[in-house]
Amino acid sequence: MTIALIDYGSGNLRSAAKAFERVLRGLGRTDAVRVTSDPETVAAADRVVLPGVGAFGDCRAGIQAIDGMAEALTEAVIARGRPFLGICVGMQLMATSGFEFGEHPGFGWIPGAVRALDPVDKTLKIPHMGWNELFWVGYREHPVLKDLANGQHAYFVHSFHLVPENAEHLLAVTDYGGPVTAAVGRDNLVGTQFHPEKSQAVGLKLIENFLEWKP
Repeated sequence: MTIALIDYGSGNLRSAAKAFERVLRGLGRTDAVRVTSDPETVAAADRVVLPGVGAFGDCRAGIQAIDGMAEALTEAVIARGRPFLGICVGMQLMATSGFEFGEHPGFGWIPGAVRALDPVDKTLKIPHMGWNELFWVGYREHPVLKDLANGQHAYFVHSFHLVPENAEHLLAVTDYGGPVTAAVGRDNLVGTQFHPEKSQAVGLKLIENFLEWKP
């Protein structure tokens, strides 16, 4: 099995790759983790991971700048139904549109918009950075959430979040002066606003569940 981590110039790729490799070793598996900017590798991958750090529009432009990458993503994830994990801005790109420094189109895989955090408590700093509790909602029995309890902590760094149109697509929230989207999903798609590769035991368990998932 090949797991493709897409390199489009925006993402903590080495840290993410090491986390996936660590989990695979623990499972006794020899799957290949490929950090790649090659559309053909992505199109043929068994699982696809899209990390992302930075502004929504810049990340979208980074994917578009690689000839054939957007098409390869659609081929692997939508046409072939390969399991997909979006991390941070990689999750946000699943939305219909993003409103960071203007309006930009997303992939349209999870109907909704990526909007600025607006905590009720105006003393809370933006970006939201650090460890926050996770509360699982919606499809509580989702396989990627297996054995993850409410109240466990994950690591966040962001100023925007995906607000899904369909409540059934919301898998987890955190509280930062009000509810903030922490995870979304449907069909073969899952996305986390937090960083599994930086979230210690919680993140490693989520990665394990993703690798074992058969949607």
